[in-house]
Amino acid sequence: MSSQTETLASHAQEAPQKPERCVIVIDEALPPGKASNAAAVIAFTLGQRHSHLVGAPLQERDGTAHPGLIPIGIPVLKASALQLSELRRKSLAHCDVVDFPVQGQATTDYDAFLDAIRAHHGGEALQYLAVGLVGPKNRIGKLVGGFSLFA
Repeated sequence: MSSQTETLASHAQEAPQKPERCVIVIDEALPPGKASNAAAVIAFTLGQRHSHLVGAPLQERDGTAHPGLIPIGIPVLKASALQLSELRRKSLAHCDVVDFPVQGQATTDYDAFLDAIRAHHGGEALQYLAVGLVGPKNRIGKLVGGFSLFA
């Protein structure tokens, strides 16, 4: 495991700072289906890394139960590919970052995805389809304040 991965993993395990914010920023050039997939991949991983963000289970009057949802919401914003790379770089020191490299939508085989990332040349920056952030509300707000909702 790389030192960056270890740092991110340990950061995700720390006690949550209040108030927290969670956002997902998607490449504005993605068509709706690929954008939805990228948001889902990021959200699923954020939920695994930050299970404390899931609210209490919901229950109807008749007793029908539903799983808890995130009570703080997850805005889905848009940015250019360059802005996504810059956002990821700027965010690493301030919050937990989950990124989704373009190689993730090049295959449906996770082992092939892993191989593509392993084969990537370290001196060349990865390109991202989406970036998810969790951290202090004021810090996240400063990082994503210029981005619009993905529509």
